Amino acid sequence: MRTTPGAAAGSPDPRRGIPPVDALLTDPSVSHHASRLGRPRALEVVREVQRQARQGALPAAEVVTVVATRLAGLAGSPGPRPVLNATGVVVHTNLGRAPLSEAARAALADASGYADVELDLATGRRGRRGGSVVDALLRAVPEAEDALVVNNGAAGLLLATTALAAGRQVLVSRGELVEIGDGFRLPDLIESGGARLREVGTTNRTHLADYEHALAQGSGDGTTGTARSSIAALLKVHPSNFRVAGFTASVPVADLAMVAHRAGLPLVVDTGSGLLESDPMLTGEPDARTTLRDGAGLVTASADKLLGGPQAGLILGDVDLVARLRRHPMARALRVDKLTLAALEATLRDPAAAPVTVARRASAHELRARADALHRALVDHGLPCEVVEHDGRVGGGGAPEVPLPGWAIALPEGLAAPLRLGDPAVLARVHDGRCLVDPRCVPPAQDDVLAGAVLAAAGRAGDVGVKDAGHVPPTGGHPAP
Repeated sequence: MRTTPGAAAGSPDPRRGIPPVDALLTDPSVSHHASRLGRPRALEVVREVQRQARQGALPAAEVVTVVATRLAGLAGSPGPRPVLNATGVVVHTNLGRAPLSEAARAALADASGYADVELDLATGRRGRRGGSVVDALLRAVPEAEDALVVNNGAAGLLLATTALAAGRQVLVSRGELVEIGDGFRLPDLIESGGARLREVGTTNRTHLADYEHALAQGSGDGTTGTARSSIAALLKVHPSNFRVAGFTASVPVADLAMVAHRAGLPLVVDTGSGLLESDPMLTGEPDARTTLRDGAGLVTASADKLLGGPQAGLILGDVDLVARLRRHPMARALRVDKLTLAALEATLRDPAAAPVTVARRASAHELRARADALHRALVDHGLPCEVVEHDGRVGGGGAPEVPLPGWAIALPEGLAAPLRLGDPAVLARVHDGRCLVDPRCVPPAQDDVLAGAVLAAAGRAGDVGVKDAGHVPPTGGHPAP
């Protein structure tokens, strides 16, 4: 007697729970996306998911959700789908980090055709590539003598260490050998360019004497030679996505810069999150201006985090050091395109207008008013919910211990998936059995759109029988993302 995969003899055939084609195509969570995509293409997806379920690779109960998810991805505009960020996390890596300002979006559109990327319109001759962006960076960070833009923050650090120290050593604290997103580790990144990292200190405590001792040793491998011939640079990395507390010690930039200066070596500081000047709201977050004033030769950072610009890496500092990086062959491979240059320059002209800056500076009072208005709109349409305190976060590896006080709407947990699959897609935060919708990162002009998306998701959830769709668990403290 034959049995289906995963079914015991004599037990009900699990394949009987797989919805038929017509039922899937008319399901409320599927039909909208199917109509946008067209029946022939939608039918291919439906049959493929049904086939996986029949083979036991997918539970029958998940067929509707999987079909809806796949169709939603195919039915949207070419490229990534727009998402309303209702998590309260401002720089959300999975959502592309910083959303661009209106000025930056307009600059992107203007630069999408022919543009004077490397042309001096006054003379008609070849111009300096990205010169206006460099000028904007130097206005924003007057402590820098020159600047260079590459395609992301990791590229900036790679170029700096490769151009300055390929084949030689770079001194770095053992406690600063961090792992960044998706499993990439800075030691592997730096050594891929030919520089050799030499660790000093311990994981939790590194002192100035550790650097001085390493410089006095020179190569550190028993061979003769001066520090100048074996060690090419000092590196300080800001551990932006974690904190080590307790019995700890690290060397401030100003002290490390004095040691580097006495040794005649450059100090490279990776500040990480792209804060150009100090912000009292972000205690402990390093900024480019202060770091350069403290004596760093080069500062590297990301442009798509706290600065709120497009993905890019910023390199600022000593004119001779930047020139060495600019002339290095790797710089050509890491350079940015005209669209990035346009969006970055527009962001630098008015950084206060960047959505990242607006969202992280939003007051709890303002957010409470928006949450109350959203609550009224939902309750008026019969959807049970409540307003709860909710701390947002900077995100993107920046200021990990800094809460952003605010408010959110608590909904049934079962609404999280219908919200993600809606049009527009809404990403909320699931915590303690609740779906939390935080308006912090949603532009106020889209509050009505957000309310409509929640109501539409609740309607779809009710139609497909999401468990506990009408029950909101009681509030339990003030959760943080």
